[in-house]
Amino acid sequence: MAAVKKVAIAGCGVAAMAAAIQLAKLGVDVHVFEKKPELTALGSGITLQGNALRALDEVGVWTQVLEKGYPAEGLVIRAPGPGAPVVMSLPEAKTGGPDYPASLGMYRPDLTGILHAAAMAQGVTFRFDAEITGLAQEGERVELVVNGEPVGDFDLLIGADGLHSTVRELIGIDVGPQRTGMGAWRAFVSRPSEVVSSEAFYGGPVYIAGYTPTSEDAMYAFLVEPAHDRSALSDEEHARLMYETSLAYDGPWNSIRADLLTSPQVNYTWFTSHLVPDAWNRGRVVIIGDAAHSCPPTIAQGAAQALEDALVLTELLESHDELGQALWDEFHARRLPRAAAVVEASVQVGQWQIDGDQHADVGGLMFAVAQKMAVPA
Repeated sequence: MAAVKKVAIAGCGVAAMAAAIQLAKLGVDVHVFEKKPELTALGSGITLQGNALRALDEVGVWTQVLEKGYPAEGLVIRAPGPGAPVVMSLPEAKTGGPDYPASLGMYRPDLTGILHAAAMAQGVTFRFDAEITGLAQEGERVELVVNGEPVGDFDLLIGADGLHSTVRELIGIDVGPQRTGMGAWRAFVSRPSEVVSSEAFYGGPVYIAGYTPTSEDAMYAFLVEPAHDRSALSDEEHARLMYETSLAYDGPWNSIRADLLTSPQVNYTWFTSHLVPDAWNRGRVVIIGDAAHSCPPTIAQGAAQALEDALVLTELLESHDELGQALWDEFHARRLPRAAAVVEASVQVGQWQIDGDQHADVGGLMFAVAQKMAVPA
């Protein structure tokens, strides 16, 4: 029997919905509160490493993810300049084991939609335009206030409400995301037939110019640069600046630029990092995913770590008879060192790029982290 019977979840990202699905399978009454008015996700792409795919299989959505996404087994490194010469082709570690591809790219809203449909099928209740604005813990209950109105009490509140988590603030944890000094343009574009895996250009006017296939017809492209405040720019200005910045890159970037001229879907984000270094819970309230840790996408482990948070938590809620300190100690022992390793490595790879360190062992660090991730959480 699960240690909880009625659970509230703040947020609607991958950690939130994976936790909702797994708890609902156990017969738990799950209520998801999302402050946005509808189901949304940033409209570009996402790269899922093998351990993320293994987690999605455990959730029960791997078949749908594989149908919508684009699996790949390696990374192509190109140089800037005419012809975009290939410098090397690198195999990627299969962190999910032999049953899954090394990685899979997909359109982020597709992943959100798949998880939402699976949660609905399990009987999860969703409330949109519903922000948790207050909570109180008394005994074995968490009393919630949503949009200023009491909504009842729960055995557990899971704060999976992202980088700027309200739940994290409500329970008095003051560790939050800090900018790393990098920013990225991202665009959703058509896939040239010659692009069959992730490719990255090093050198030129930005740190990395790359792209990842997300389906037979589409991919997302990105330019990682020193961070700038682009908040005042219009959609057209975003596309124009991404276009102009990419002119140093040849090969498939010519196709990308053609799309940027005709039907741009471009956004700009700052890279951040943080890690809550001690307990992620305060009593019967716990934060997971981006609420507890974030990192720049330099080793593409963000979604994987969020999914692992959700699966480890729900596994322990199933195996323990009560929501006590023993459960929390085991949860933190399994999650904190693993999340810390990913955050530290991701930040280090980015810092090496910022510093222009030509002697940094990027491959060695990424391989070491991959070996850790290949062992299930």
